[in-house]
Formats: sequence, structure tokens, C-alpha cells
Amino acid sequence: MSSKSTFSNATSKSYALALYEISKESSSIDTVENEMRSINNLLAQSLDFKKTILSPLATTKEKERVLFKIAEQNNFSLTSKKFLGFVAKKNRLFFLENIIKSFLNIVSQDKGELKAKLVSSKELSAEEQKKIKDDFSKDLKSPIVIDYNYDPRLIGGLVIQVGSIMVDTSIKTKLKQLETKMVEI
Repeated sequence: MSSKSTFSNATSKSYALALYEISKESSSIDTVENEMRSINNLLAQSLDFKKTILSPLATTKEKERVLFKIAEQNNFSLTSKKFLGFVAKKNRLFFLENIIKSFLNIVSQDKGELKAKLVSSKELSAEEQKKIKDDFSKDLKSPIVIDYNYDPRLIGGLVIQVGSIMVDTSIKTKLKQLETKMVEI
């Protein structure tokens, strides 16, 4: 791992921890969590927004104005507004995605949530994802946060991984197992 990557991770975690502590003190963790998720979604979905806040050509003031306008339009809490303004003033917006990811991980750990990866061969509806999430939460006796991906290469079935536990019902894996057995014969 390069020293730049280590610095980026350490810096992101420091900012995320600071946001977590401030949110906890103001009893607004759930609110700030939702607001950070919406900023993260905006970063993922809007190339224009991402380019603007990462652009070296845009001034710090311009970036602050963009973030403040988004925060105002979405009725963000004072905690989130101040935090985003602080990150912009310190010229650390290029760390924003990592900061948000670290913050969400801290919140998730605090809630005792387990992280699960779900990959399906067909696109699952929100209702189907919720049912899978609820079933696993009940089985593991812990709340679960699912990172869902659609992968048609699986041909059929699902792959679910929670920590070191993996359930793979995909046809792709079954075909590979069958191929391995046939080669051994």
C-alpha cells in the first residue's frame, strides 16, 4: 500500500470519527447517517456534482456554495452542513467519499450490524432484498446491512456472504463443480 493511500485512509477515518463524535453529542446520528448516504448517492449518480467538488479549477468557495445549496435544498441538519463546510474549507473534498464510507462503517459497527454481500443472477426488487435481509437477520440474530449487486453471469441463483459465511446457490458455481468432477474422472 502506498503512503498516499495510507494517508488518505487515515485522514478519512479521522474526519469520519470526528463526524461520528459530533453527531453522537448532538443526538443526530441517524439524521446525519441518512444525509451522508444521500451525499454518497449523489456522488455515485451525478458525474457533474462529483467533477465539481473534485475539480482543482473550482475554488473552495464555489465548492462550499454547491454543498451548502444541496444541504439547504435537502434540509440537512446543522451538523451535516457545518461538517461539509469544514471539509470544503480544509480542501479535503477529494476524501469525501472515503470519509462518508468510514463514517457509515463506524455507525454500522456502533449499531451492531453485520455486513453482507448479496449477488443475484436476476435483478431483485427492494421487497425481495428486504425479505432476504430479514431472513438472514433472524437466522444470525443481528441486524444486517446488504451490499447488493446484480450479476447475470451467475446464470441462476444467489451468492450471499456474511463475514466468513458464504451461501452460494449459483448455477455457475454448480457447473464449475461438475466440470471439476468430470475432469477428475
